[in-house]
Amino acid sequence: MNSSDETDAFEGASLAAQAMAARPAPYLDGLNPAQRAAVEALDGPVLMLAGAGTGKTRALTTRMVHLLATGRARPNEILAVTFTNKAAREMKDRVSGMLGERVEGMPWLGTFHSICAKLLRRHAELVGLKSNFTILDTDDQLRLLKQLVRAAGIDDKRWPARQLAGVIDNWKNRAWTPDKVPVAEVSAYDGKAVALYAQYQARLAELNAVDFGDLLLHMVTIFQTHDDVLAQYQRWFRYIMVDEYQDTNVAQYMWLRLLAAGHRNICCVGDDDQSIYGWRGAEVGNILRFEKDFPGAHVVRLEQNYRSTPHILAAASAVISANAGRLGKELWTEAETGEKVRLIGHWDGEEEARWIGEEIEAMGTGTRGMRPFSLDEIAILVRASHQMRAFEDRFLTIGLPYRVIGGPRFYERREIRDAMAYFRLVVSPGDDLAFERIFNTPKRGLGDRAQQTIQGLARENGVSLVEGARLAVQTGAIKGRGGGELARLLDGLDRWGRMAGDGEVSHVELAGIVLDESGYTGMWQNDRTPEAPGRLENLKELVKALEEFENLTGFLEHVSLIMDNDAGADGEKVSVMTLHAAKGLEFPVVFLPGWEDGLFPSQRSMDESGTSGLEEERRLAYVGITRAEEVCTISFAGNRRVFGQWQSQMPSRFIDELPVEHVDVLTPPGLYGGGYGAAAPGGGGIEARAASVDGYNSPGWRRLQARAGQHTVSQPAKSKPSVIDAQAISSHTVGERVFHQKFGYGAITGIEGDKLEIEFEKAGTKKVVARFVTGADDIPF
Repeated sequence: MNSSDETDAFEGASLAAQAMAARPAPYLDGLNPAQRAAVEALDGPVLMLAGAGTGKTRALTTRMVHLLATGRARPNEILAVTFTNKAAREMKDRVSGMLGERVEGMPWLGTFHSICAKLLRRHAELVGLKSNFTILDTDDQLRLLKQLVRAAGIDDKRWPARQLAGVIDNWKNRAWTPDKVPVAEVSAYDGKAVALYAQYQARLAELNAVDFGDLLLHMVTIFQTHDDVLAQYQRWFRYIMVDEYQDTNVAQYMWLRLLAAGHRNICCVGDDDQSIYGWRGAEVGNILRFEKDFPGAHVVRLEQNYRSTPHILAAASAVISANAGRLGKELWTEAETGEKVRLIGHWDGEEEARWIGEEIEAMGTGTRGMRPFSLDEIAILVRASHQMRAFEDRFLTIGLPYRVIGGPRFYERREIRDAMAYFRLVVSPGDDLAFERIFNTPKRGLGDRAQQTIQGLARENGVSLVEGARLAVQTGAIKGRGGGELARLLDGLDRWGRMAGDGEVSHVELAGIVLDESGYTGMWQNDRTPEAPGRLENLKELVKALEEFENLTGFLEHVSLIMDNDAGADGEKVSVMTLHAAKGLEFPVVFLPGWEDGLFPSQRSMDESGTSGLEEERRLAYVGITRAEEVCTISFAGNRRVFGQWQSQMPSRFIDELPVEHVDVLTPPGLYGGGYGAAAPGGGGIEARAASVDGYNSPGWRRLQARAGQHTVSQPAKSKPSVIDAQAISSHTVGERVFHQKFGYGAITGIEGDKLEIEFEKAGTKKVVARFVTGADDIPF
């Protein structure tokens, strides 16, 4: 805003306000033109479309400082919403630093939930609550839902309360009260979810309690039904600022729109290309339709990147440009050209982990023609947590320190510790700590009293807990369902121990048998939380890891040595994390392994969400590439063990979208018998180089060869997983009974293109692609 604009804006204002507006504004120094435009656009709706690494946090906090410094708003007249408490604290600290004084009296700077909790306590009676209501945590919520499920006579094994909690949370994220749930959704949870949802809300009111979803849902309801309350806050909140707008769900979106309808001074900051939390309820459409929701909105694109080199930005921009659902922007930088994005294929996942470990060590000595990098400057970003196991094992073997960010290390994860406890009992039935961990996992109706009984009998007779449990069953000290389940567990331990001793099956097969027969695998298959599929993948990766050892004993010893590794030691460490956990972080050197179709993009995401799922996976690729400041390496394996079987892997379709002129294809000498990575006819492009390689005969490279118009080998390639076609016409009909190899039998409840919504008899409601199901009458017996 220039001086004449300032004068116009404050014409008629008080002398004090005009004097404040005329004060020097050193906090504006150093902003680039786009940032300054976003900061000074104070009137009306503003969308700050901020690409990765473009300084959006600085622009957002500077805008808040500008509002305060010019007297346009007092601290209590600004509503600033973030997604984490950490982000809120950092924002307040930055504002204080820029103003040179501690900012007090900013009651409306915080997360969506914290601000809504504060508002709800003021108006709790409008939704049948008292101001001292309790906010339930997840455990209390599940306990209450279990009571309702049992009271309704529902089999909680077939329809677990955790699944119902997920359904209700999804509805609350969409701002649906029980009476507003659409007809298309009533089939959820075997058709009983809506009634249970209503009972759940009534029970919460009786308890004077809410869950986290209610904090927003109740405030949306209050604003929609009490115009006077809404008008009050529309007057109070003269300026609204929202960080990470692309991550908002429907309820958050409605809450913001209702408040912004007053002054319309709302500034949303976000990046549609970094919307990667659709599985958590985030709606990328919120940011895509901002201009439609707020006519006359001023859109400012922050495109100057301060993080990455031109090659890295070009690669990221080329990949994300394949998405149809985006507003569009082009990142650029004044930084030096730097290294091209490096692309390399490996024979298998273990070879990939070996090469990355060696490359990290070489980078530390500066022998790669680059400056030396410390371990703290290096990160490995994986699509799925089960990929970490190969890297952790390799790094421990070569003594390379590492840390896992955003979660526990592989062998410290809950499901891995549980499985290891079962394996330990097979090898050593006297392992009391292992028995304590699993005797009621999965749930067997054995509580604290049963545990005390077993421990008492073991002490009295000087035997292990397993033998104490055997005595409890034999003497009838533990009866009923718990006694029966305990007897079955003991029979299983005896049987698995004999199988291990007789060698009738391999230790790898035995591990799978133990996890299946104990009910542990089934426990996670029936779990409906977003984390459950990842836990199952981790268990498969654990069983796969056993192949490298002669027996269970050798494997358990190996893991014990790993766990003894000093994870808390000081010093430099390589960072290992998932791509989701990496959002908001940056590293000079980034490795992106596992770029293979089915793994990345995730087949599950594409199957469940179709084209929108593929586009979110592509945004995840964009996030991964833009975490790199100086060096970005993308890798894939030609072979990977999937569900216990070796499969040829196709390089990710995202690799095809990388710009040839910004990519270097690498290979360690002699990896494929020569030729790979050498100068190829027609230049050094990805496809030309791939086409020159006969030694690496994977389906993915044959696809690249075909695209380049080069000679292809005669062996037929595995077909490329198809993208869901929303316009396709399914041959199935609603009500038809079908069979799915993983989920079993079910009935079709809805059809959208070639995507089917199916109510499975044992797995609940799923959305799957039509080609993965068969008519029930066509199943051969």
